Amino acid sequence: MDNFTYYNPTKLIFGKGQLAELPNQVKQYGKNVLVVYGGGSIKRNGIYDNVMAKLAEIDAVVFELAGVEPNPRISTVRKGVEICKREGIDFLLAVGGGSTIDCTKAIAVGAKTDIDMWDIVTKKAEANDALPFGTVLTLSATGSEMNSGSVITNWETNEKHGWGLAPYTYPKFSILDPTHTASVPKDQTIYGIVDMMSHVLEHYFHQATNTPVQDRFCESILLTVMETAPKLLEDLENYELRETIMLSGTLALNNMLNMGFRGDWATHNLEHAVSAVHDIPHGGGLAILFPNWMKHVLEDENVGRFKQLAQRVFRVSTEGKTDREVALEGIEGLRAFWNSIGAPSRLADYQIDAESVELMAEKTVVARPEYGTFKTLTEQDSIEIFKASL
Repeated sequence: MDNFTYYNPTKLIFGKGQLAELPNQVKQYGKNVLVVYGGGSIKRNGIYDNVMAKLAEIDAVVFELAGVEPNPRISTVRKGVEICKREGIDFLLAVGGGSTIDCTKAIAVGAKTDIDMWDIVTKKAEANDALPFGTVLTLSATGSEMNSGSVITNWETNEKHGWGLAPYTYPKFSILDPTHTASVPKDQTIYGIVDMMSHVLEHYFHQATNTPVQDRFCESILLTVMETAPKLLEDLENYELRETIMLSGTLALNNMLNMGFRGDWATHNLEHAVSAVHDIPHGGGLAILFPNWMKHVLEDENVGRFKQLAQRVFRVSTEGKTDREVALEGIEGLRAFWNSIGAPSRLADYQIDAESVELMAEKTVVARPEYGTFKTLTEQDSIEIFKASL
Protein backbone atom coordinates (compact mmCIF):
# COMPACT_ATOMS: atom_id res chain seq x y z
CA MET A 1 0.00 0.00 0.00
CA ASP A 2 1.03 3.64 -0.33
CA ASN A 3 2.04 5.87 2.57
CA PHE A 4 -0.92 7.76 3.97
CA THR A 5 -2.17 10.18 6.59
CA TYR A 6 -5.70 9.62 7.82
CA TYR A 7 -7.66 12.60 9.10
CA ASN A 8 -11.36 12.92 9.76
CA PRO A 9 -12.47 15.67 12.17
CA THR A 10 -16.23 15.06 11.92
CA LYS A 11 -17.90 14.18 15.21
CA LEU A 12 -20.32 11.33 14.51
CA ILE A 13 -23.33 11.32 16.86
CA PHE A 14 -25.16 8.08 16.13
CA GLY A 15 -28.34 6.47 17.41
CA LYS A 16 -31.94 6.88 18.43
CA GLY A 17 -32.80 10.19 20.07
CA GLN A 18 -29.45 11.81 19.30
CA LEU A 19 -31.12 14.95 17.96
CA ALA A 20 -31.13 15.98 21.62
CA GLU A 21 -27.44 16.81 21.12
CA LEU A 22 -28.18 19.45 18.46
CA PRO A 23 -28.39 22.49 20.78
CA ASN A 24 -25.10 21.65 22.51
CA GLN A 25 -23.33 21.30 19.18
CA VAL A 26 -24.74 24.36 17.40
CA LYS A 27 -24.33 26.84 20.25
CA GLN A 28 -20.54 26.59 19.99
CA TYR A 29 -20.60 28.43 16.66
CA GLY A 30 -23.00 31.35 16.99
CA LYS A 31 -26.65 32.43 16.90
CA ASN A 32 -27.40 32.99 13.21
CA VAL A 33 -28.15 29.62 11.64
CA LEU A 34 -29.04 28.80 8.04
CA VAL A 35 -31.02 25.56 7.82
CA VAL A 36 -30.70 23.94 4.39
CA TYR A 37 -33.09 21.23 3.22
CA GLY A 38 -34.71 19.72 0.15
CA GLY A 39 -38.19 19.25 -1.18
CA GLY A 40 -40.16 19.29 2.05
CA SER A 41 -40.26 15.66 3.23
CA ILE A 42 -38.76 16.75 6.55
CA LYS A 43 -41.88 18.83 7.16
CA ARG A 44 -44.19 15.91 6.42
CA ASN A 45 -42.36 13.46 8.69
CA GLY A 46 -41.88 15.84 11.60
CA ILE A 47 -38.08 16.16 11.48
CA TYR A 48 -38.31 19.87 10.56
CA ASP A 49 -40.41 20.70 13.61
CA ASN A 50 -38.09 18.72 15.89
CA VAL A 51 -35.00 20.46 14.53
CA MET A 52 -36.58 23.90 14.89
CA ALA A 53 -37.61 23.12 18.45
CA LYS A 54 -34.05 22.19 19.32
CA LEU A 55 -32.66 25.36 17.75
CA ALA A 56 -35.23 27.39 19.70
CA GLU A 57 -33.76 26.01 22.93
CA ILE A 58 -30.62 28.08 22.30
CA ASP A 59 -32.54 31.08 20.92
CA ALA A 60 -30.98 30.63 17.50
CA VAL A 61 -31.93 33.13 14.81
CA VAL A 62 -32.95 30.77 12.02
CA PHE A 63 -32.92 31.40 8.28
CA GLU A 64 -33.94 28.80 5.72
CA LEU A 65 -32.94 27.62 2.27
CA ALA A 66 -35.43 25.06 1.00
CA GLY A 67 -35.70 23.22 -2.29
CA VAL A 68 -32.24 21.73 -2.72
CA GLU A 69 -32.42 19.46 -5.79
CA PRO A 70 -31.55 15.72 -5.84
CA ASN A 71 -28.61 16.74 -8.05
CA PRO A 72 -27.84 20.03 -6.25
CA ARG A 73 -27.36 22.96 -8.60
CA ILE A 74 -24.91 25.80 -8.55
CA SER A 75 -27.82 28.24 -8.80
CA THR A 76 -29.10 26.98 -5.43
CA VAL A 77 -25.60 27.22 -3.97
CA ARG A 78 -25.44 30.87 -5.05
CA LYS A 79 -28.77 31.58 -3.34
CA GLY A 80 -27.40 30.14 -0.13
CA VAL A 81 -24.18 32.11 -0.38
CA GLU A 82 -26.19 35.30 -0.82
CA ILE A 83 -28.24 34.57 2.32
CA CYS A 84 -25.09 33.87 4.34
CA LYS A 85 -23.45 37.13 3.34
CA ARG A 86 -26.59 39.24 3.68
CA GLU A 87 -27.66 37.87 7.05
CA GLY A 88 -24.28 37.31 8.67
CA ILE A 89 -24.76 33.58 9.08
CA ASP A 90 -22.56 31.95 11.73
CA PHE A 91 -23.41 28.31 11.13
CA LEU A 92 -25.13 26.14 8.52
CA LEU A 93 -27.21 23.06 9.29
CA ALA A 94 -27.96 20.58 6.52
CA VAL A 95 -31.09 18.57 7.26
CA GLY A 96 -31.45 15.91 4.60
CA GLY A 97 -29.45 13.47 2.50
CA GLY A 98 -26.28 13.73 0.50
CA SER A 99 -27.58 16.30 -1.96
CA THR A 100 -28.50 18.71 0.81
CA ILE A 101 -25.17 18.17 2.54
CA ASP A 102 -23.21 18.61 -0.70
CA CYS A 103 -25.03 21.87 -1.38
CA THR A 104 -24.35 23.05 2.17
CA LYS A 105 -20.63 22.37 1.79
CA ALA A 106 -20.52 24.56 -1.31
CA ILE A 107 -22.50 27.32 0.40
CA ALA A 108 -20.17 27.19 3.41
CA VAL A 109 -17.14 27.75 1.20
CA GLY A 110 -18.81 30.35 -1.02
CA ALA A 111 -19.85 32.39 1.99
CA LYS A 112 -16.19 33.00 2.89
CA THR A 113 -14.93 34.17 -0.50
CA ASP A 114 -15.76 36.55 -3.33
CA ILE A 115 -14.90 33.86 -5.88
CA ASP A 116 -17.86 32.32 -7.71
CA MET A 117 -18.36 28.80 -6.39
CA TRP A 118 -18.51 27.24 -9.85
CA ASP A 119 -14.91 28.30 -10.41
CA ILE A 120 -13.99 26.51 -7.18
CA VAL A 121 -16.01 23.41 -8.07
CA THR A 122 -14.30 23.22 -11.46
CA LYS A 123 -10.89 23.86 -9.86
CA LYS A 124 -10.26 27.08 -11.76
CA ALA A 125 -9.84 28.81 -8.41
CA GLU A 126 -9.11 27.83 -4.83
CA ALA A 127 -10.56 28.76 -1.46
CA ASN A 128 -9.05 28.28 1.96
CA ASP A 129 -11.90 28.64 4.41
CA ALA A 130 -15.56 27.83 5.04
CA LEU A 131 -18.29 28.62 7.49
CA PRO A 132 -18.75 25.84 10.06
CA PHE A 133 -21.64 23.48 9.36
CA GLY A 134 -23.26 20.33 10.70
CA THR A 135 -25.71 17.76 9.42
CA VAL A 136 -28.82 15.91 10.47
CA LEU A 137 -28.89 12.95 8.11
CA THR A 138 -32.25 11.74 6.75
CA LEU A 139 -31.13 9.44 3.90
CA SER A 140 -28.45 6.75 3.96
CA ALA A 141 -26.50 6.79 0.71
CA THR A 142 -23.66 9.15 -0.06
CA GLY A 143 -21.47 9.28 3.04
CA SER A 144 -21.27 13.06 2.66
CA GLU A 145 -22.06 13.35 6.36
CA MET A 146 -18.52 12.25 7.25
CA ASN A 147 -16.29 13.32 4.38
CA SER A 148 -15.10 16.49 2.68
CA GLY A 149 -16.44 15.75 -0.80
CA SER A 150 -19.31 17.37 -2.65
CA VAL A 151 -20.90 17.05 -6.09
CA ILE A 152 -22.53 20.06 -7.74
CA THR A 153 -24.38 20.37 -11.07
CA ASN A 154 -24.45 23.32 -13.45
CA TRP A 155 -27.67 22.86 -15.37
CA GLU A 156 -26.89 25.73 -17.74
CA THR A 157 -23.77 23.96 -19.05
CA ASN A 158 -24.91 20.38 -18.33
CA GLU A 159 -21.89 19.70 -16.15
CA LYS A 160 -21.66 17.83 -12.87
CA HIS A 161 -18.41 17.74 -10.88
CA GLY A 162 -17.10 16.39 -7.64
CA TRP A 163 -14.86 18.61 -5.53
CA GLY A 164 -13.66 18.96 -1.93
CA LEU A 165 -11.49 21.16 0.25
CA ALA A 166 -10.37 19.16 3.26
CA PRO A 167 -10.31 20.12 6.06
CA TYR A 168 -12.69 23.02 5.40
CA THR A 169 -15.52 20.94 3.99
CA TYR A 170 -15.81 18.32 6.70
CA PRO A 171 -18.94 18.74 8.84
CA LYS A 172 -18.22 19.75 12.41
CA PHE A 173 -20.70 17.12 13.52
CA SER A 174 -23.25 14.79 11.99
CA ILE A 175 -26.29 13.48 13.82
CA LEU A 176 -27.36 10.08 12.53
CA ASP A 177 -30.61 8.78 13.99
CA PRO A 178 -31.86 5.77 12.01
CA THR A 179 -35.45 6.69 12.86
CA HIS A 180 -34.99 9.73 10.61
CA THR A 181 -34.71 7.35 7.64
CA ALA A 182 -37.76 5.22 8.46
CA SER A 183 -40.04 7.20 6.13
CA VAL A 184 -37.67 7.07 3.14
CA PRO A 185 -39.65 5.44 0.30
CA LYS A 186 -38.62 2.17 -1.26
CA ASP A 187 -37.16 3.60 -4.47
CA GLN A 188 -34.95 6.07 -2.62
CA THR A 189 -33.86 3.32 -0.24
CA ILE A 190 -32.83 1.21 -3.24
CA TYR A 191 -30.85 4.07 -4.77
CA GLY A 192 -29.08 4.63 -1.45
CA ILE A 193 -28.12 0.97 -1.19
CA VAL A 194 -26.67 1.01 -4.71
CA ASP A 195 -24.82 4.25 -4.03
CA MET A 196 -23.07 3.01 -0.89
CA MET A 197 -22.17 -0.29 -2.53
CA SER A 198 -20.76 1.63 -5.49
CA HIS A 199 -18.58 3.70 -3.16
CA VAL A 200 -17.12 0.51 -1.73
CA LEU A 201 -16.54 -0.89 -5.22
CA GLU A 202 -14.84 2.31 -6.35
CA HIS A 203 -12.38 1.82 -3.49
CA TYR A 204 -11.97 -1.88 -4.23
CA PHE A 205 -10.67 -1.37 -7.76
CA HIS A 206 -7.23 0.15 -7.29
CA GLN A 207 -3.63 -0.50 -8.33
CA ALA A 208 -1.95 -0.63 -4.91
CA THR A 209 -0.42 -3.84 -3.55
CA ASN A 210 -0.65 -5.48 -0.14
CA THR A 211 -4.07 -4.23 0.94
CA PRO A 212 -5.57 -7.28 2.70
CA VAL A 213 -7.03 -5.26 5.57
CA GLN A 214 -8.67 -2.72 3.28
CA ASP A 215 -9.96 -5.48 0.99
CA ARG A 216 -11.63 -7.27 3.88
CA PHE A 217 -13.14 -4.02 5.14
CA CYS A 218 -14.69 -3.47 1.72
CA GLU A 219 -15.89 -7.04 1.36
CA SER A 220 -17.47 -7.10 4.81
CA ILE A 221 -19.49 -3.96 4.12
CA LEU A 222 -20.65 -5.29 0.76
CA LEU A 223 -21.72 -8.57 2.34
CA THR A 224 -23.46 -6.80 5.22
CA VAL A 225 -25.41 -4.50 2.89
CA MET A 226 -26.36 -7.41 0.60
CA GLU A 227 -27.57 -9.41 3.60
CA THR A 228 -29.53 -6.51 5.07
CA ALA A 229 -31.00 -4.83 1.99
CA PRO A 230 -33.62 -7.44 0.97
CA LYS A 231 -34.91 -7.60 4.55
CA LEU A 232 -35.12 -3.82 4.80
CA LEU A 233 -37.01 -3.48 1.54
CA GLU A 234 -39.65 -5.81 2.98
CA ASP A 235 -39.76 -3.93 6.30
CA LEU A 236 -38.91 -0.29 5.63
CA GLU A 237 -39.52 0.95 9.17
CA ASN A 238 -37.38 -1.68 10.89
CA TYR A 239 -35.02 0.22 13.18
CA GLU A 240 -32.21 -2.33 13.36
CA LEU A 241 -32.10 -2.76 9.59
CA ARG A 242 -32.11 1.01 9.03
CA GLU A 243 -29.35 1.28 11.64
CA THR A 244 -27.14 -1.22 9.82
CA ILE A 245 -27.64 0.42 6.44
CA MET A 246 -27.04 3.90 7.87
CA LEU A 247 -23.69 3.00 9.40
CA SER A 248 -22.69 1.09 6.26
CA GLY A 249 -23.31 4.15 4.11
CA THR A 250 -21.17 6.33 6.35
CA LEU A 251 -18.27 3.88 6.53
CA ALA A 252 -18.37 3.36 2.77
CA LEU A 253 -17.10 6.89 2.12
CA ASN A 254 -15.40 8.37 5.18
CA ASN A 255 -11.94 7.39 3.83
CA MET A 256 -11.41 4.50 6.23
CA LEU A 257 -11.71 1.89 3.48
CA ASN A 258 -9.15 3.48 1.17
CA MET A 259 -6.27 4.10 3.57
CA GLY A 260 -3.12 3.66 1.52
CA PHE A 261 -4.52 3.98 -1.98
CA ARG A 262 -6.93 5.83 -4.23
CA GLY A 263 -9.75 3.92 -5.87
CA ASP A 264 -10.90 4.17 -9.46
CA TRP A 265 -13.96 6.49 -9.55
CA ALA A 266 -14.46 6.19 -13.31
CA THR A 267 -18.02 4.93 -12.90
CA HIS A 268 -18.94 7.98 -10.84
CA ASN A 269 -17.47 10.15 -13.57
CA LEU A 270 -19.62 8.32 -16.12
CA GLU A 271 -22.75 8.68 -14.01
CA HIS A 272 -22.13 12.36 -13.39
CA ALA A 273 -22.11 12.84 -17.16
CA VAL A 274 -25.41 10.99 -17.54
CA SER A 275 -27.23 12.87 -14.79
CA ALA A 276 -25.75 16.20 -15.88
CA VAL A 277 -27.56 15.72 -19.19
CA HIS A 278 -30.66 13.84 -18.02
CA ASP A 279 -30.98 14.62 -14.28
CA ILE A 280 -31.59 10.98 -13.30
CA PRO A 281 -31.17 9.59 -9.75
CA HIS A 282 -27.50 9.06 -9.00
CA GLY A 283 -27.98 5.57 -7.54
CA GLY A 284 -30.05 4.52 -10.54
CA GLY A 285 -27.32 5.61 -12.92
CA LEU A 286 -24.66 3.77 -10.96
CA ALA A 287 -26.69 0.55 -10.98
CA ILE A 288 -26.84 0.71 -14.76
CA LEU A 289 -23.22 1.66 -15.40
CA PHE A 290 -21.07 -0.16 -12.86
CA PRO A 291 -21.37 -3.73 -14.20
CA ASN A 292 -20.78 -2.43 -17.72
CA TRP A 293 -17.67 -0.55 -16.60
CA MET A 294 -16.46 -3.77 -14.97
CA LYS A 295 -16.88 -5.76 -18.16
CA HIS A 296 -15.23 -3.03 -20.21
CA VAL A 297 -12.05 -2.84 -18.13
CA LEU A 298 -11.68 -6.56 -17.34
CA GLU A 299 -8.33 -7.75 -18.71
CA ASP A 300 -5.83 -10.54 -18.06
CA GLU A 301 -3.63 -8.11 -16.11
CA ASN A 302 -6.36 -7.19 -13.61
CA VAL A 303 -8.51 -10.30 -13.60
CA GLY A 304 -7.24 -11.25 -10.13
CA ARG A 305 -9.09 -8.42 -8.41
CA PHE A 306 -12.35 -9.32 -10.15
CA LYS A 307 -11.83 -12.98 -9.30
CA GLN A 308 -11.25 -12.15 -5.63
CA LEU A 309 -14.46 -10.11 -5.49
CA ALA A 310 -16.39 -12.90 -7.21
CA GLN A 311 -15.16 -15.54 -4.78
CA ARG A 312 -15.36 -13.61 -1.54
CA VAL A 313 -18.53 -11.57 -2.04
CA PHE A 314 -20.58 -13.39 -4.66
CA ARG A 315 -19.50 -16.91 -3.60
CA VAL A 316 -18.53 -17.95 -7.13
CA SER A 317 -16.96 -21.38 -7.37
CA THR A 318 -13.71 -21.60 -9.32
CA GLU A 319 -13.94 -25.28 -10.12
CA GLY A 320 -13.52 -25.99 -13.83
CA LYS A 321 -13.52 -22.29 -14.74
CA THR A 322 -10.94 -19.86 -16.05
CA ASP A 323 -10.15 -16.77 -14.04
CA ARG A 324 -12.03 -14.69 -16.60
CA GLU A 325 -15.11 -16.89 -16.32
CA VAL A 326 -15.05 -16.55 -12.54
CA ALA A 327 -14.68 -12.77 -12.87
CA LEU A 328 -17.56 -12.48 -15.31
CA GLU A 329 -19.76 -14.61 -13.07
CA GLY A 330 -19.01 -12.22 -10.21
CA ILE A 331 -19.98 -9.24 -12.35
CA GLU A 332 -23.24 -10.97 -13.24
CA GLY A 333 -23.72 -11.63 -9.52
CA LEU A 334 -23.61 -7.91 -8.86
CA ARG A 335 -26.06 -7.22 -11.66
CA ALA A 336 -28.38 -9.97 -10.42
CA PHE A 337 -28.35 -8.61 -6.87
CA TRP A 338 -29.16 -5.08 -7.93
CA ASN A 339 -31.90 -6.39 -10.23
CA SER A 340 -33.30 -8.43 -7.35
CA ILE A 341 -33.81 -5.34 -5.19
CA GLY A 342 -35.44 -3.38 -8.00
CA ALA A 343 -32.59 -1.21 -9.30
CA PRO A 344 -32.62 -0.24 -12.99
CA SER A 345 -30.31 -2.04 -15.42
CA ARG A 346 -30.54 -0.09 -18.69
CA LEU A 347 -30.42 3.57 -19.64
CA ALA A 348 -33.64 2.87 -21.49
CA ASP A 349 -35.28 2.59 -18.06
CA TYR A 350 -34.92 6.39 -17.97
CA GLN A 351 -35.86 6.86 -21.64
CA ILE A 352 -32.23 7.54 -22.56
CA ASP A 353 -31.30 6.34 -26.03
CA ALA A 354 -28.33 6.32 -28.40
CA GLU A 355 -28.95 9.92 -29.40
CA SER A 356 -27.40 11.09 -26.10
CA VAL A 357 -24.32 8.88 -26.12
CA GLU A 358 -21.83 11.26 -27.73
CA LEU A 359 -22.94 14.25 -25.67
CA MET A 360 -22.69 12.27 -22.43
CA ALA A 361 -19.27 10.97 -23.47
CA GLU A 362 -18.09 14.53 -24.07
CA LYS A 363 -19.13 15.40 -20.53
CA THR A 364 -16.92 12.63 -19.08
CA VAL A 365 -13.77 14.39 -20.29
CA VAL A 366 -14.65 18.02 -19.59
CA ALA A 367 -12.30 18.16 -16.61
CA ARG A 368 -9.52 16.05 -18.12
CA PRO A 369 -9.00 13.99 -21.32
CA GLU A 370 -8.49 10.75 -19.38
CA TYR A 371 -9.99 9.46 -16.15
CA GLY A 372 -9.97 6.44 -13.83
CA THR A 373 -7.07 5.02 -11.81
CA PHE A 374 -7.69 1.26 -12.07
CA LYS A 375 -7.69 1.53 -15.84
CA THR A 376 -7.36 4.84 -17.65
CA LEU A 377 -10.34 5.65 -19.89
CA THR A 378 -10.91 8.11 -22.71
CA GLU A 379 -13.94 9.60 -24.42
CA GLN A 380 -14.06 6.61 -26.75
CA ASP A 381 -14.23 4.26 -23.76
CA SER A 382 -17.12 6.35 -22.43
CA ILE A 383 -18.96 5.91 -25.72
CA GLU A 384 -18.51 2.15 -25.62
CA ILE A 385 -19.67 1.84 -22.00
CA PHE A 386 -22.72 4.03 -22.64
CA LYS A 387 -23.63 1.98 -25.70
CA ALA A 388 -23.35 -1.23 -23.69
CA SER A 389 -25.66 0.35 -21.09
CA LEU A 390 -28.48 1.31 -23.46
